[in-house]
Amino acid sequence: QSDSVINGLKEENQKLKKEVDSLASQRVENQTLAKENKQLKRQLKLNKSLTDYDKISAYVLSRTPSAWQNQVIISKGKTAGVVKNAAVMSKEGLVGRVVEVNQTNSKVELLSTENDDANRFAVQLSNSKDETVNGLITGYNSEKNELIMGQVTSKVKIKKGTSVITSGMGGNTPKGLLVGKVVRVADDDYGLPSKIYIKPAADMADLSVVTVAKRTD
Repeated sequence: QSDSVINGLKEENQKLKKEVDSLASQRVENQTLAKENKQLKRQLKLNKSLTDYDKISAYVLSRTPSAWQNQVIISKGKTAGVVKNAAVMSKEGLVGRVVEVNQTNSKVELLSTENDDANRFAVQLSNSKDETVNGLITGYNSEKNELIMGQVTSKVKIKKGTSVITSGMGGNTPKGLLVGKVVRVADDDYGLPSKIYIKPAADMADLSVVTVAKRTD
């Protein structure tokens, strides 16, 4: 009889141990999920704030022939809430960023600028497999009207016609503003994309009304 009691206790002991183990693993799982949810919520909040922006409409006051592809002066400034480094768009897409703010007007440096010291936009694109490529607009080819995306982070296949948008990283630019579409990709010696050439969505030659996108986060 005592044997069966001992066996019964052993069985119970095993069962309890299993329950404790499964509770422990469940707890770890719950903690992991909670942590992940927290990160996801933070990411959602960030994405939301990155894409939230106030729109300030302005028109182009002047454009110097000698600096035609470099900059324009627009009709809104501090009084209207324009801030330095804010992105500027036409109805088709991104055109440049605010580099100087006065009381009632601002100077905008265009994406087509020849100024090597220009504050470059962080941009990204996603291919058909949903692989994201980040980079910077590093220059402009005026003969071909192509923006050059350099400092490309990942080495994935990119199709012609892929949309390029602002990534919202580093600075006052909202995420998701259309920059243009890929026209060609230049590979390096190893057959990996080193430069991506983009046809700008906006017509830089014909700018009359623009929108200043002021991030709200």
